[in-house]
Amino acid sequence: MAVKLRLKRMGAKQRPFYRIVAADSRSPRDGRFIEVVGTYNPIPENYEVKIDEEKAMYWLNNGAIPTDTVKAIFGKQGIMKKFAESKAKKEGK
Repeated sequence: MAVKLRLKRMGAKQRPFYRIVAADSRSPRDGRFIEVVGTYNPIPENYEVKIDEEKAMYWLNNGAIPTDTVKAIFGKQGIMKKFAESKAKKEGK
């Protein structure tokens, strides 16, 4: 089973709100998911992002592939940098 970290759209018309979820790559965008990793709200002037860093690192370390958008969000939060550093430490052993 290939796991992806991706956005699940919530909210009303013209008022999107997203959950960042770990989901099977074969399931639909707003369908079944494994676990909620965080939330992303693009509507406010300064967008709101809340991510459980431990869950995000767990899924990245276990081979989950983030979509381009999730990768950009994680990059702004510094999670991708921490993941790259932890990966380098493992390879350095």
